Amino acid sequence: MTLKDDVAIVTGAASGIGQAVAVQLSKQGVHVVLVDLNSCEATIEKLAHDSYLECLGDIRDAEFVKATVNRTVEKYGEIHILVNNAGTCSRKNIETMTFEDWSRDLDTNLKATFMFTQACVYPHMKDAQYGRIINISSVSGINGGVTSGEDGTGRSGPAYAASKGGVIALTKWVAKELGPFNITCNSVAPGATLTAITTGVPYNLDQQVIKRIGTPDDIASAVLYFASREASYATAQVLKVDGGISIG
Repeated sequence: MTLKDDVAIVTGAASGIGQAVAVQLSKQGVHVVLVDLNSCEATIEKLAHDSYLECLGDIRDAEFVKATVNRTVEKYGEIHILVNNAGTCSRKNIETMTFEDWSRDLDTNLKATFMFTQACVYPHMKDAQYGRIINISSVSGINGGVTSGEDGTGRSGPAYAASKGGVIALTKWVAKELGPFNITCNSVAPGATLTAITTGVPYNLDQQVIKRIGTPDDIASAVLYFASREASYATAQVLKVDGGISIG
C-alpha cells in the first residue's frame, strides 16, 4: 500500500486499537501523531521509526484539538490521514444512565470526531486537495449493541450506541461533502475486540461465524486500507470487522 511519508493523526493512540493503528502505519513509513489523554510511551516503544509527535490532552476540548492540528502542521507541513479512534463506553442501561454518562460518550465519540475532522480539513486537507479520514465506529451503532452475558448486562449502553450511530451518519455526510476535494471518509465498525473497553465482558462467541474475539490488529489492518492511496475510489463505506456477528 502507498503510505510512505504520509502524516497521520491517530486519536486514542496510547493503547488498544489506536496503538495498533499507529504501529501499523509506522511500519508503512508514516509519520504518526499520537493523541491521547494518557502517555503514549508504550506505543512509542513499538513504532517502526522515530518520526512521531506525542500530543497529550482531552480530545473533547476544542482548543486542544486546534493545538494538536497546529503542532502537526508546524512539524510536518501537512496532514494526509486522520484516524478518529478514541472512545468511551458506558454499559449502563437507559434506566440507570446519568446525563454525565450520556455526555461523556457523546462528547468523546462523536463531538471529538467532528472537531478533529473540521480542524484537519479546513484548511489543510482541502488546500492540499487530498485526505483520508477513517472513523472507528462500532457494530453497536448499527444493531444497538452486541448481546453479552445471560442477562444482557454486558451490552454497550444507549449513549455508546447513539454516538457510534452518529459517527456512521457523520462519516457518510462528510464523504459526500469532501469527495470533490479528493478527500475520502470511511468508517471501520468493530465487533467484540480485545481492548480495555471490553475487558471482562462475557461475549457469546457462539453467535459469531469466526468464534474468537477480535484483536486491535484486525481493526488496524482495515484502517490501513482506507488510509492508503489504493482506496481512492472507496468512500462513505462502513466496513464491519466483527467476526460475522452482523450477518443475520
